[in-house]
Amino acid sequence: MTDTLKPSQPGTRLIELDSWLEPFRDAMRYRHAKYLKTKATLLGASEDHAASASLKAFSGGYQYFGFNRGSHNGQSGIWYREWAPGARRLALVGEFNNWNDQANPLTRDQFGTWSIFLPDREYASKLVHDSKVKVRVETDHGASDRLPAYIQRVTFESNGSNATGRLWLPPAFAWKHPKPVVPPPIFSSNPRGKRGTAPSSPRIYEAHTGMAVEQERVGTFDEFRQSILPRIANDGYNAVQLMAVQEHPYYGSFGYHVSNFFAVSSRFGTPDDFKRLVDDAHGLGLAVYLDVVHSHAVKNTVEGLNYFDGTDYQYFHAGPRGQHPAWDSMLFDYSKYEVLRFLLSNVRFWLEEFNIDGFRFDGVTSMLYLDHGLGKAFSSYHDYFGGNIDEDAVTYLKLANEVAHEVRPGVVTVAEDVSGMPGMARPIADGGLGFDYRLAMGIPDFWIKLLKERRDEDWHMGELFHTLTNRRSHEGHIAYAESHDQALVGDKTIAFRLMDASMYYHMKKSESNLLIDRGIALHKLIRLLTFFLGGEGWLSFMGNEFGHPEWIDFPREGNGYSYKYARRQWSLAENPALRYQDLGAFDRALMALDDRFGILASPAARPMQLDELGKCLVFERAGLVVAANLNPSYSRTDWRVGVPPLGPVGTQFQTILDTDDAAFGGHALVKGDARYPSEKVSWDQFEQSVQVYVPARSAQVIASVSTK
Repeated sequence: MTDTLKPSQPGTRLIELDSWLEPFRDAMRYRHAKYLKTKATLLGASEDHAASASLKAFSGGYQYFGFNRGSHNGQSGIWYREWAPGARRLALVGEFNNWNDQANPLTRDQFGTWSIFLPDREYASKLVHDSKVKVRVETDHGASDRLPAYIQRVTFESNGSNATGRLWLPPAFAWKHPKPVVPPPIFSSNPRGKRGTAPSSPRIYEAHTGMAVEQERVGTFDEFRQSILPRIANDGYNAVQLMAVQEHPYYGSFGYHVSNFFAVSSRFGTPDDFKRLVDDAHGLGLAVYLDVVHSHAVKNTVEGLNYFDGTDYQYFHAGPRGQHPAWDSMLFDYSKYEVLRFLLSNVRFWLEEFNIDGFRFDGVTSMLYLDHGLGKAFSSYHDYFGGNIDEDAVTYLKLANEVAHEVRPGVVTVAEDVSGMPGMARPIADGGLGFDYRLAMGIPDFWIKLLKERRDEDWHMGELFHTLTNRRSHEGHIAYAESHDQALVGDKTIAFRLMDASMYYHMKKSESNLLIDRGIALHKLIRLLTFFLGGEGWLSFMGNEFGHPEWIDFPREGNGYSYKYARRQWSLAENPALRYQDLGAFDRALMALDDRFGILASPAARPMQLDELGKCLVFERAGLVVAANLNPSYSRTDWRVGVPPLGPVGTQFQTILDTDDAAFGGHALVKGDARYPSEKVSWDQFEQSVQVYVPARSAQVIASVSTK
């Protein structure tokens, strides 16, 4: 699955993979030259800034700005530094000086960086770990107490108001477990491990710490670590992607309106609580990915960066361009030196301070396009170049990926991009943006549209196969049938869309219900087909694996601040009398199959049969044959399907996964130990074939008995 491109001008090698890019060669050259020039500016010395040895060194801003231990004139103490070029005066205030803004003023240098050194001999007993601090900022518009931009811990009063910074300089954390060894991405220049030796593709369990408890309240890092991490590992996932970790004042924003980029959300616990979560995840063999939000920031001035130095253009674009028209948030100016240092330092911070293994970059489409991609179809290659592109954002994303991979070799970066920009998950030298994977965002939209608008009797096999396999070649994709997005208030999970209110009354194994039977069968088929066809990695939002009902709705004014739909009902999956358990068992079997055969790391699936009249399809991937019968009423008997030539005629094949298995809530119409000897009958472009029985609304994965 690796690929090698011929030497050519850097920044345009993508054209060798996609000839449709040829008319845009000059634009690609410009884009790459801009990246190189920006990088040189960041690394090179200038009259404003000292030279950096590497992007890793440049991204060490968090070790300089904010609060850091250091020395001055031979004395040990604490440095506090803040970039605020538009401010008139800064003073550090807190419990240590009784909030006296005259006691500890900062000194400004010629470049707009303010600093103060507090020697231990005077402040060691006053300026203590986890004590409250703020910075008094005086501007042309008046004075206000603000949270330092690089603050690493923020707490709120019980009513959610009055955000306060905390001096967070704890003893070094004692990590117990090594980081997981992550194989190179599927289209890396480094080949993957031998199939079957280890999970070689990310199988991501997307989760939200706060809503991971069953009670109607906010969960904590400790609860997630103790109760949910073992569940994720037991379910066969090899990575957990955590949402809403960066501090955000409004819980209902799902963590997307970030106020403090270097602080973990205090509603879930302390930074050390989060470190213990990451450490225990590593002990279970789970990589930890952070849902990082660099696409925008909260508007709030009390908690966030907005108008920090009295201007609207310090961190963000000035005027209307600095405000997102749909998200009611602020937009970073990626052309600025200190903004780049702030964001790139944030990337390095999470990798070094918290041993994070990867990032899902949120809102990439919004970053790339000046119109944020709102209502855009992206039907032409011209959409990816020209006047609507924020080339500074393109450059930033390249730099962020370079920093991440330099700081942590083996890191996995995933782009949330719906536009399909070419090269998103290709190396920077090729003209790509440097991500390892992109989310296959069209797939869940396809399933929701299909379920909303058509009966399954009317599904088209060719359309289904094409949609699930229609992705940019030579780029890694994370496939998913649904994430948190599809279940947000106003929509439904796939399970709830299939079975709706019947889930409240008819999910007992002891009773038969045709609507539930249909929903259970299609839920498994949708996940199996998406898993096998949709990409080179997999993602599922917590609870969806067992068909969690209903939707997601965080407490807000419109629902009376209720937590009823901002939680996970794990007891449903643990109750042996309910059919949720069967769906969970099927999901575990699917993950185990990837462990055994390396499905996601294999070349894309090859179609064998697309039967529109019979509503059936057959395809091959990773040496496995999948025969899916989506017909609601017609079972296929003596169904002939081709099989790979793995041995002589008469080689025994058998079903290794059957969606109709009783263990998965099926009717067990096919014997689990049934074997099919291959016959010398050419079929589906294979020299040998077998005949199988596949009941209606079920699928079987068929393999040679000798397959390891």
